[in-house]
Amino acid sequence: MIEQLLKSILDGDRAPIVVCDLQSTVVYMNASAILRYKRDLTGQNLKDCHPAEACEKIDRVLNWFSQSHNNNIVYTYRNDTENKDVYMVALRDENGALIGYYEKHEYRNRETAKLYDI
Repeated sequence: MIEQLLKSILDGDRAPIVVCDLQSTVVYMNASAILRYKRDLTGQNLKDCHPAEACEKIDRVLNWFSQSHNNNIVYTYRNDTENKDVYMVALRDENGALIGYYEKHEYRNRETAKLYDI
């Protein structure tokens, strides 16, 4: 049941979410991410889609994540055109061991919907 709930949270998010294992293999993309990147990269290595400099940064962040259970989020990119910040976030098991990471997009535009407009 918890897996269904968590998947539903990810699938319902309007922001792109790309989840990777420690080898940077994409294990999950929500619909927003597939739309944003114009393809489903599940099963592929994320580093195959990035230049060498970006791959080095990914490795550097993963190394930092592995150094401490307190190292869990890194600001990685600002996109002024879309008014968003992008982060890498550590994923850990119940014992705190690093098991992967995901890309988190945070849009900074003020919400235009009316409150409780249902």
